[in-house]
Amino acid sequence: MRSAALACVLAATLPATAGAAVHVVVGPTPIPDGDARSAGDITVVNEKLAFALAVGSPVPYGVPRGAIIDVAPVVNGKIGRDCVVFADFIPDNWSAWPNTFQHIEILERGPRRVVVRTVRDWGKATVTTVYILGSNADSVEIRVTMTNGGAALADLKSGMTLWPKGGYLFGVPGLAGVAQGSMSGALSDRVVAYDEKWTVALHAPYADRIADGSKDMYRSHSLAAGAARVFDAWLQVGSSGDLKPIIAAEITRKRLASGIIRGEVSGGDGKAVETPVVVIERQGKPYAWVLGRRGTYEFTLPAGDYALYATAKNYSQSERIAVHVAAGATAVRDFRDLQQPGSIQWTVSDARSGKPLDARISIERGQKPLVEFLGRSTFFTDLDRKGRADLPIAPGDYLFTVSAGGGFLSERLEVELAVAPGGVQAANAALTPLFDPPARHWYSADLHHHADQAEAVTPPADLARSQLAAGLDLLFVSDHDSTVNHAPLQAIADRRGVAFIPSIELSASWGHFNAYPLSPGQELKLDTGTATIDDILKEARRLGATVVQVNHPFIPYGYFTSVAAGVAPGGFNPAFDLMEINAEEPADDVKVLQTLWSFWNAGHRYYLTAGTDTHDVWHAESGAVRAFAHIDGAVTAQAFAQALKEGHAYVTSGPLIFPSVMFGDELKVRPGETFTLGFDLKSVAGVKKAELIGSGAVLETESFQAPVQEVHVAFTLSTERRAWYSLMVEDAQGHKAHTDPIWVDAVDSPLGAVPAEKK
Repeated sequence: MRSAALACVLAATLPATAGAAVHVVVGPTPIPDGDARSAGDITVVNEKLAFALAVGSPVPYGVPRGAIIDVAPVVNGKIGRDCVVFADFIPDNWSAWPNTFQHIEILERGPRRVVVRTVRDWGKATVTTVYILGSNADSVEIRVTMTNGGAALADLKSGMTLWPKGGYLFGVPGLAGVAQGSMSGALSDRVVAYDEKWTVALHAPYADRIADGSKDMYRSHSLAAGAARVFDAWLQVGSSGDLKPIIAAEITRKRLASGIIRGEVSGGDGKAVETPVVVIERQGKPYAWVLGRRGTYEFTLPAGDYALYATAKNYSQSERIAVHVAAGATAVRDFRDLQQPGSIQWTVSDARSGKPLDARISIERGQKPLVEFLGRSTFFTDLDRKGRADLPIAPGDYLFTVSAGGGFLSERLEVELAVAPGGVQAANAALTPLFDPPARHWYSADLHHHADQAEAVTPPADLARSQLAAGLDLLFVSDHDSTVNHAPLQAIADRRGVAFIPSIELSASWGHFNAYPLSPGQELKLDTGTATIDDILKEARRLGATVVQVNHPFIPYGYFTSVAAGVAPGGFNPAFDLMEINAEEPADDVKVLQTLWSFWNAGHRYYLTAGTDTHDVWHAESGAVRAFAHIDGAVTAQAFAQALKEGHAYVTSGPLIFPSVMFGDELKVRPGETFTLGFDLKSVAGVKKAELIGSGAVLETESFQAPVQEVHVAFTLSTERRAWYSLMVEDAQGHKAHTDPIWVDAVDSPLGAVPAEKK
């Protein structure tokens, strides 16, 4: 009630939007669901959009204040909901941002235009950003000047980023499937965040490379001492999922010759399709789309050759039609016979017992909508009807993959279906679980997973559906600097009779840390933008955490990278517990393992953890890498965390391991006495090899010419001194498992040799 009342008061104080209406609001933002909540924050509003700058409010990801943290469309004087987590300039590829000041000043307050300037330091460089919003403009003009006041800076990747709050992302056209790399082959210089009722486009003409799937638009460059570089960009906001205004802005900005295309779209019954979508391809790749109304559409395109097809929500796609757009000309293209939606009623069960299974269902072959609010390509069975799902879907021929713990506990099943227009298709999928780790007291969790806070887009119920479908035994969430999803996930876990691990990802610009399990009802009381490592670890323990894990330690803003570069406030603090194998950063696995081996060689008992860093369960698979922990008693969040802390665990992307001597335990032997370490290995894909690691080197290898799903390996060893041993297992598909160490203490008698007759 308090927030609603505050919004009403703020709305009442806003100037009328008739005429020249661009104006400034200082204080908590009037943007619904906005994060700029401080008395000093700045919101700029005109007839078409609103955006808010954090002056007093913390900025996500530990970035210094002065960034855009809220953006919304404005329609008929009403401000829509916030649809952006963060839109700002990044000096160098999400590396740490050493910062000592931020100056934010309103240079012009309207009514013709508003101009705001922010000045921040990044080490010895100064980053000056000017935001300009004119009356009736649908774009914020952004000019960033990066000035180097120190020694020469080489190999920078700098530029604007756009991280949406919910919705979907249409990456740089021409670069579909490219997560990061050169913009060679790009058909445009824009990225678009969107949903049915909004769009936010970042136009970045300076960019020559992308990262994070186009959310980051960078320029590769160096900056000599005393030199400056300017980055110009535009943030364009729309009130629907239509890209027509974005194409028009691109034509105007680049002064491109253009022509008009218009036409009609109808269904197989001959009636107009109420809300058609026309998708535009250029050079065989998606370029944009436009929305129509009542079966008609019209838009402007740059001159050139294109292919178009029409579709609608859960409708079929039309055949592609070629069109040449000539400068100043109009072309007419009509689309007929779009087929109406069908549906599938899924039942997924255990082939042996008939019991229902939580499952993930993905389209492998068949219609996958480019415009994602028209229909999903990945689905999950229901929470309250285990093993069941009723799915509206476009008609056509499909190949689905159905998975219930696929790759870990069972094989994935392929199902072919033909869906008729307007028809209901029944689909039964019976899978055979091959392995049962809980029967041997081994339980798994994905220990780095987001729900729907910050840039993550997975509501709690969908997170649970995804994690259960992955065959994980405990639910887990670690949102950036937020605990708001703990209560709903605990309720879901209680309803389903599984344990839930409440966590938080403490997210400074120089390192991220998961802390868990947290005490119920806890909220973060720390500004990660100004905190030191000592502050973060202290806050983690105050929240009740048994363990603190260092997430992705070696990425550009990972803690160990920042420590090595001397930019982690407080330097190295050893009071953490775990180091993460992260599914998003497989190239860093060796660095994580080698660092742990160095710790183990010195006798320091830090241990492994694993997580996928999933933000969107429809595009990334929960549990693709996971941690298994051994628990003898009741399966609780605390018991799982304690098992990790004691090293009774391993991490895996497929193979399963059951040791004869528990990981993390210490085996005492006489110097030179032989002992045996045995392991039962299991793998859906088949075990390819097992390597025994000791003191950071491979001591023995067991290889299998023909991969086997179940095998026992044993290593006979001896040692004259303290030692540790861990195992690496690889399956036939290259998926690996890595274990915590088994400690071995070679103990000699302090009394010297004892005569045999006195033994």
